[in-house]
Amino acid sequence: MIDIRHANERGRAEHGWLSSRHTFSFANYYDPKQIGFSDLLVINDDRVAPARGFGKHPHRDMEIFSYVLEGALEHKDSMGTGSVIVPGDVQLMSAGTGVTHSEFNHSASEPVHFLQIWIAPSVKGATPRYQQQNFSAQDKRGTLRLVLSPDGENGSLELRQDARVYAGLLDGNETAGVDIAADRYAYVHVARGSVKVNGVELNEGDGARIRNERRLELTDGQDAEVLVFDLRNNEVSELWS
Repeated sequence: MIDIRHANERGRAEHGWLSSRHTFSFANYYDPKQIGFSDLLVINDDRVAPARGFGKHPHRDMEIFSYVLEGALEHKDSMGTGSVIVPGDVQLMSAGTGVTHSEFNHSASEPVHFLQIWIAPSVKGATPRYQQQNFSAQDKRGTLRLVLSPDGENGSLELRQDARVYAGLLDGNETAGVDIAADRYAYVHVARGSVKVNGVELNEGDGARIRNERRLELTDGQDAEVLVFDLRNNEVSELWS
């Protein structure tokens, strides 16, 4: 079963310097039917004006990753990490016992467009940590490249949860697929372009909760950039509920 969450149904936040779309309930946007899916709790699609951003603020017991689509995002945190995240990079901050960080548009002239995604961890009170890695367009072209996993499989970043995240680029006659175990869920988010998932068309900003599908086939991409989440079979994470 494929349950589509259309882009225009998402929550909106407009702050002048920030234009944000919320797939799931977040901050001032609340929808009791949209409180995450399994351990996937937040997908925020953010556009930040030049030289603006989010000042220092705290997090704890959350796996937070950023995926830049355009521009450059500057990150600083209380672990002493300072980095600039650009398209192709996947950044994962495991907040654990607590961390503060800031995120700013690194450019004084160009906007930055990125996704920030939260996944509930399998344990509370872990030691905070930071990971960042670049996955080139070639790595993702016409395939689903594993970028996050519980054990760092195939050079992916190590996630503190029984979840896997894949990133793919598809256009024209390129196809990609992934098997989903019988006791698992999946979620697909289209970051840009359009693509068909098991014959169902999804457009930019659309997402889909997927249950009782043993394999996902992605076809007919039109300049598509896609994230696919392989998740535990539970509706909302126990750590969140």
